[in-house]
Amino acid sequence: MKKLVTLALIAFASSFVHAADSACVAAAKEKKLAGAAQKSFVKKCETDANAKCELTADEKKLKGAAKTSNVKKCVRETGPAA
Repeated sequence: MKKLVTLALIAFASSFVHAADSACVAAAKEKKLAGAAQKSFVKKCETDANAKCELTADEKKLKGAAKTSNVKKCVRETGPAA
């Protein structure tokens, strides 16, 4: 049950991530990716960043809106090397 809730939170938080604001998009452009390759790269990058940011928020014992806001900001700022 806890895994299901965690996955739902990750999906919810990732829905707030706007690709135009993402460090992952910048990295994809730097690698000169386009089309499906860019979309795939950005999606994986943001998913990986989101998972890392969720763990960081859990370590900080954040809950509710504070956690969502923190994860959203973290994902936007975190690049592909996260």
